[in-house]
Amino acid sequence: MDARSDRNAIPLAVDLDGTLIATDLLWEGLFIVLKKNPLYFFLLPLWLTGGPARLKQEIAKRADIDPTSLPYRQDLLDRLRTEHREGRRIVLATGTPRKFAEAIAAHLGIFDHVLATDGPHNMTSGRKCAALVAAYGDAGFDYAGNSRHDLKVFDAARNALVVAPDRSARRWQAAHDAEAMPAPKPTLRTYVKMLRMHQWLKNSLIAVPMVLSHEYFNPDMIWQCLLAFVSFSAVASAIYILNDFFDLALDRKHPTKRNRPFASGALSIPFGLGAISALLAIGIAAGLFLPIEFLGVLAGYLAVTTAYSLSFKRMLLVDVLTLAGLYTIRVLAGAAATGVDVSFWLLAFSIFFFLSLALVKRFVELRTTAIPPGERIAGRGYRTDDQEIVAQAGMASAFSSALVLALYMDSPAVRELYPHPWLIWPLAPIVLYLTMRVWVLARRDEMHDDPVVFIIRDWRSQIVVTIGAVFLVAGGW
Repeated sequence: MDARSDRNAIPLAVDLDGTLIATDLLWEGLFIVLKKNPLYFFLLPLWLTGGPARLKQEIAKRADIDPTSLPYRQDLLDRLRTEHREGRRIVLATGTPRKFAEAIAAHLGIFDHVLATDGPHNMTSGRKCAALVAAYGDAGFDYAGNSRHDLKVFDAARNALVVAPDRSARRWQAAHDAEAMPAPKPTLRTYVKMLRMHQWLKNSLIAVPMVLSHEYFNPDMIWQCLLAFVSFSAVASAIYILNDFFDLALDRKHPTKRNRPFASGALSIPFGLGAISALLAIGIAAGLFLPIEFLGVLAGYLAVTTAYSLSFKRMLLVDVLTLAGLYTIRVLAGAAATGVDVSFWLLAFSIFFFLSLALVKRFVELRTTAIPPGERIAGRGYRTDDQEIVAQAGMASAFSSALVLALYMDSPAVRELYPHPWLIWPLAPIVLYLTMRVWVLARRDEMHDDPVVFIIRDWRSQIVVTIGAVFLVAGGW
């Protein structure tokens, strides 16, 4: 018998979570369940009293996974497919609920047998080892795994393949000189993408009340704005991570979002949960140095963004109104941090202006998502035939924001605050230019999916905004 025949006579057992796929289906299933109904959170302690197997089965009853879009480790999958074609028996041996494991096995079509968590039996560590030994004998199988839960199975296997190992599995691999298949390590860019640091630019709206009150040279207010910026940015990043957990399945079907760290499996959900805790701690700690009113606004922002992630983003029009409100909350946060009063005019302008930009974001999604007429975009309340009404509402909101600004310029408040009020009149056409240009580019399919970030990054917009700032400062000099 040659070496290949001898190898093929020995089955290859493969772990699933963290080994064949770069994620953990228990965590993913948990967030699928919580997305369906957040009240399931209060049942988790009850499920846990029955042990890990009970928790897995309760989640599996309520969650469905899409095996076609999971982040498979392609090198390992290619190897398994090659060995399957050569006649080797491949076994999926996993602690994942049988419902999930069977769905993946049916999709891949390379597994001859599936061992998975079923009923009260949690198919991990010693129990998995015993099941494989009972089926194939001691040293009667090869095994591919990744974590400390696989150490007993490694010891019982003839040969071990250590895939993307954690610290314990890495030590075992080094001690036994076993074959390894390492995974790419996260880079600084991975963590930056996780935090979505480019979205922090939106938090510059915190400085708007300070600028409009002509206190831009006040060191105390500048310091307060910086603290508020740090606080809001940390909390915003925590919510972005949480939002990624709820949208894993949707992101994996998106042409660009599938490369996000959690959707692609570059970072694990437990790591993300730790990052959320750290970011919330940073946000609250920075907020403690500011007036109590700021913490109230921060708490409101946290509540609204969480509701948006769980529910509002899937509701027709409620989603864009919420987004416009979240931009306005940033302005209110700046006012609370610095103690500057916010006028009705500023809030009215903010609502209309940012509603227009939120509608641009939905319009771009409708333009770029390939779905049949009459069907909704996945995870949204819009259909492709809503494009025109969304565009009309967006343009109307843009002109309404310019109208509010024009009326404000003719108000007694401006004449009291600005020695040369005629100098700030160019702000109205500047606002119209910014919003109309965004809509023209959206129609041309040349718009970034986040128009606020686009305006901040676009050099033409930067020039126009700078000109507006010069007129604003000159009018109040």
